[in-house]
Amino acid sequence: MWLGRASLRQRLALLLLPALLGVTAMSLRLTHADALSAADAAYDRSLAGALRSIDANISTASGGVSVELPYTMFEFFELTASGQVHFRVATSDGLVELGSADLPLPPREARPGAAVFYDATYFGEAIRVAALRRVLDRSDGHRGSGGHGGGGDARTVLIQVGESTRSREAFTRRFVRAAALRDGVLLLVLFGATALALTAALRPLTRLAREVQARRSDDLTRIEVTSLPADLRPLVAAVNRHMGDTQALLAQQRQFLDDASHQLRTHLTTLQMQIDYAQRASHAETIGDTLAAMGAEIGRITRSTQQLLALGRSDTVALEPVGLDLAVLLRDLAIEWLPRARERRIDLGIQAPAGGIGARGDEVLIREALSNLVANALAHTPPQGIVTLYAARDGAVCRLTVEDSGPGLSPAECAALGQRFRRGPRAGAGGAGLGIAIARSIAQRHHGGLDLRPRTDAPGLRAELWWPVAGTDTPAREVDA
Repeated sequence: MWLGRASLRQRLALLLLPALLGVTAMSLRLTHADALSAADAAYDRSLAGALRSIDANISTASGGVSVELPYTMFEFFELTASGQVHFRVATSDGLVELGSADLPLPPREARPGAAVFYDATYFGEAIRVAALRRVLDRSDGHRGSGGHGGGGDARTVLIQVGESTRSREAFTRRFVRAAALRDGVLLLVLFGATALALTAALRPLTRLAREVQARRSDDLTRIEVTSLPADLRPLVAAVNRHMGDTQALLAQQRQFLDDASHQLRTHLTTLQMQIDYAQRASHAETIGDTLAAMGAEIGRITRSTQQLLALGRSDTVALEPVGLDLAVLLRDLAIEWLPRARERRIDLGIQAPAGGIGARGDEVLIREALSNLVANALAHTPPQGIVTLYAARDGAVCRLTVEDSGPGLSPAECAALGQRFRRGPRAGAGGAGLGIAIARSIAQRHHGGLDLRPRTDAPGLRAELWWPVAGTDTPAREVDA
């Protein structure tokens, strides 16, 4: 929980601290092992020297075994070992036993002539022992053991020298303590260097934060990325793209408000002029005509307001994709507009597969888009004309098409339509130029589009609304009809 609220500096420090401590602990462990190895090597050489010195003073010239002990060397060893030095010389037949008889034997039998070093405990004290077993001369062995029933086997002599481990342990402690002090200082230096490195590495991020905080709330200019580290550039580029999208949205909203206010102001000005005219009129017939004109203007205001609300909703409302049947949608829409078509004496029909066409999208918005296309077709088709609604599913694309037998538009005029408040060259006085824009906005919200093109088989216009089968889930490229 705390880590999620921690700063980058705290997170990096928290991640680096265990690593540095682990490396330091491992270094101390290896140093301790090296110190033990070095101490054993140094002190074992002294033990080996004492061992060889005793061995050199063993003689069988007299027919038995005689040993001349180097007491001066033992005294020197006792000084360096910080404790008593123990020794033992014993033959394999047990006839000769000198020194500490109960000195621990080697844990394994070594080959003759090879020294063995091992740790042991002697009277509760830890000692280090060196042992050497060698073969005595066979002839000397026969003479020395003839009266004791000895056979023909050569006798061996075991030489052992042991010393307390206090000296080497003290040496190891001093070595490890010095290493720990050195590693501790090094660890502090590493902490300081890491803190300085983190501060230097995060300085561009801190500077970027200060620059963003110092901006005004309406300042959406791009953030300069050339002076930023490579790791920060993708983040800043994403922020720049987001600010660009926000700028475009704000510009679109400002344009919408300007256009909407102009559109409504025009209607209200016309209505006010009609009211002033009616107040000055003296004949009832003139007043009746003025009231009729006012009613028509109020109808146009109502239609413009509804379209403005629909346009705002198509731009901002959250999509609610559901499964829908395009054939059912066409039938319902045809029934809704059938009275208007009969009023204008226009043949309104549909063509859709009897089995239905499955699709996915926001049913309310798609119905609104198709309704605007049908309204435009009925408004621009002359009496006795034909308006036909089609539904189809072409591969991965759903299509809703409205064809009329009106005067149509040229390809250049078709390309220009779809902009907000942009009316066609033969639009009537009641049009606001929003119907095509609403349909195109809704199609784009579904990752689709709106195609306007003249009919090829007869005069008229073909308006085709398309979007991917998966609705808003899978974008698709526009497919020409």
